[in-house]
Amino acid sequence: MRKNIVSFWPIFILIFLAFSFQCSQAFSLSESGEEDIPKLNNPVTEQYLRKNLRKSQPRLVLNSKIESHLKKELRTNPVVQNMYKAIQLNAAEILDKPLLERVMTGRRLLSVSREMLYRMNMLGMVYRMEKEEEILQRINDEVIAVCNFADWNPSHFLDVAEMSLAVALALDWTAGNLPQSTIEMAQNALIEKGIKPSWLENGDTLWWVNGTNNWNQVCNGGMIAASIAVAEKAPELAAKTIHRSLNGIPFALAEYIPDGLYPEGSTYWGYGTSFSVITSAMLQSAFGTDFGIADYPAFKESATFRVLMNAPSGWYYNFADCGDKRSEKGDVALAWFAAQTGNKNYFERERFLIQPNKMGKLQRLGGAALVWISQFEKSTNEKLPTAWKGEGDNPVVVFRGDDDNPHQFYFGGKGGRATTSHGNMDAGSFIFELNGVRWVIDPGNQSYHELEKTGFNLWGSCQECDRWKLLTKNNFGHSTISVNNELFVNDGFAPLISFKKGQQPEAVFDLSAVYGENMKRVIRKFQKENSSSLIIEDNIETSDETEVIVWQLMTTANVQIQPGGIELSKNGKTLQVENLSHPDFDFSVVSLDPPPFELDRQMEGLKRIELRIPAWIVKGRKETIKVRLAGN
Repeated sequence: MRKNIVSFWPIFILIFLAFSFQCSQAFSLSESGEEDIPKLNNPVTEQYLRKNLRKSQPRLVLNSKIESHLKKELRTNPVVQNMYKAIQLNAAEILDKPLLERVMTGRRLLSVSREMLYRMNMLGMVYRMEKEEEILQRINDEVIAVCNFADWNPSHFLDVAEMSLAVALALDWTAGNLPQSTIEMAQNALIEKGIKPSWLENGDTLWWVNGTNNWNQVCNGGMIAASIAVAEKAPELAAKTIHRSLNGIPFALAEYIPDGLYPEGSTYWGYGTSFSVITSAMLQSAFGTDFGIADYPAFKESATFRVLMNAPSGWYYNFADCGDKRSEKGDVALAWFAAQTGNKNYFERERFLIQPNKMGKLQRLGGAALVWISQFEKSTNEKLPTAWKGEGDNPVVVFRGDDDNPHQFYFGGKGGRATTSHGNMDAGSFIFELNGVRWVIDPGNQSYHELEKTGFNLWGSCQECDRWKLLTKNNFGHSTISVNNELFVNDGFAPLISFKKGQQPEAVFDLSAVYGENMKRVIRKFQKENSSSLIIEDNIETSDETEVIVWQLMTTANVQIQPGGIELSKNGKTLQVENLSHPDFDFSVVSLDPPPFELDRQMEGLKRIELRIPAWIVKGRKETIKVRLAGN
């Protein structure tokens, strides 16, 4: 469907891009040509900016009409009232904290930038509602502190983007009430430390401008916010920056096509999508249009992906570099989708109604999210699918029970390639929950800084790169099939080739490409047999290079080997793993606590269950491996 344009590019550009990506958190190159993806409407010029940009403040997320509606809801809507009380408590705590300092964590200033964005969301929203002098003074002090930093760390541009958004919101939500000296200082900082570093002197374009991952969404969003905040002071610079971003943003949004899947997983959906959401909201409030972001193909559908990544246990389906568990608080990015669609599945009402003093620290876009919460009006009773697929660069499927299913059945399986941004060698892997227990796990993510400070090259994605030494990243730490004890082919792509809904949904992935010459063909089928059992069926064809095939299952449950299979037990519950195809072959258990590599993530009770099949027993080169996971 998408054309590969690599052959049309000069080789020196490819080398530059490859180096840039390897040195960043994102290491995938898009195969999409600019002509292949839907574009945003982009009329922004200096003349358009002068004519169409709202003159009065606030105009970022809020404007006079939106603010009036918010205040009305604040008088009558219990969810808005509750969330605002939590924001007030957060703002009060900020008043007792020291001002921010330019303290780096390794190569990042990101934690400081994020804290500033959080503070401006809390303090700024309280100021909009209350106009308290104490709050205004604290905003002033915070802005002066960060604007006096030597820079906002442009070598890791996410830091600049989040800080730019924070300062832009501070200026906008105080609507000219800061001292003029502070306003000028902040505008100059947004220009000199925010926008100008995004324009290289040699005329080259920074990689994230047209990137395909969360960096695009965050950095372009920050630059748009900064540009609107300085539009009157530097209209030419503001207009060309917004114009550039509107041209670049579709490269990231196209990754949601066709089904709304976010290739980088749920955590990064929360990051990247939240910035696309606030970018849409800022443009809409400032210009009266978001130029097509909200209606971009599959973007709104991604809210369903986000909801389905929340398993009954409270864990995410944590593929890619995803965190383990979701927050107990309401999802603020989903609130925007709820407001846009009226879909109650996206509005986490009960979580927004947690007692304010028990919510703790809110998300850093929590102030803006109060607007979206106030805009939600239920208009649909659409049910979440019980069988769902998301295709694209990192295809994923989910089978789940109905909302009233007593077994809490949840399965997630995937294909994809390791060189996807934040990707792992996990094609063919899956997780499985039943009766509230996660029996089959994904080892998840681990601290970037803790790895990087040792000199470990986490972000290189070449076949021999350090990243694949980690169990969280390589195929030996995932519930898939490994062959000859070798790593997957890093750029081998495992597509979803068949998907069927119904009472017994099925999904089939072709894993062949990840094995190179070690296997001729590997086709993996997942089937929900009933409300308490899952079948994994692998049809394989060996090659001359095949020596041993290892069927793997990752778990932290207790293991008891039995004739024809094993029994897993945890939290007083059990799961049977039945070897349907090779009942005379015993499973073996490899303890990974402690893990094999000193930098691996430590997980209590982690183990890999293996079914080892030597190639010499495979008759006619073809074999079927069939395993059932069944609960009580």
